[in-house]
Amino acid sequence: MKPVAAALSAILWAGPLLAAPMTRLERQHLVAHLEMTESWLVDEVSGLTPAQLQFRSAPGAWSILENLDHLVVCEPIYWQDLQKALKTPLGDRRRNDSDDSVLWYGIDRTGRAPAVAAEMPSGRLRDVETGLAAFRKLRAKTLEYAKTTNDDLRGHFVEREQSDAYQWLLLISTHSQRHILQIREVKSDPKFPKK
Repeated sequence: MKPVAAALSAILWAGPLLAAPMTRLERQHLVAHLEMTESWLVDEVSGLTPAQLQFRSAPGAWSILENLDHLVVCEPIYWQDLQKALKTPLGDRRRNDSDDSVLWYGIDRTGRAPAVAAEMPSGRLRDVETGLAAFRKLRAKTLEYAKTTNDDLRGHFVEREQSDAYQWLLLISTHSQRHILQIREVKSDPKFPKK
């Protein structure tokens, strides 16, 4: 093999092994979205009465407290999924969706799927303060990671969603956004208690 061809071949084969941190813009987008959904969730659930927190718009529909409970249950699972993905070898698998599609997931509530059993509300959450404290504790960890990591998030793959690890972090935030919108739907019900 000629020296130039050998060098090119070595670079191409080593490509997935070279760590590439997030771009500055990717980091800004991710951090801004994580901060936005945390702040928005706090705003939506703070100051509600027990009757408002427990209100169901229909039989089987989740209450506001159950939505918060679900987020408290899911965030640690999603963090573990990320950690598991980061332990896998770097690869160049294609993502199923674009980053925009992941962001759209947080906005588009027309397609709804039931939560998997392990991610259902636990039923143990009794008040907003406890739920928000648990949510914010892990969100702080996720935010710190997003602000400081130099991991190659595009090179690690989260099997569960067929996404790269960067998109998985976006999904953690957009998942919160979906449930914030669900909380707003509950609050907009004409029978929602006034106080």
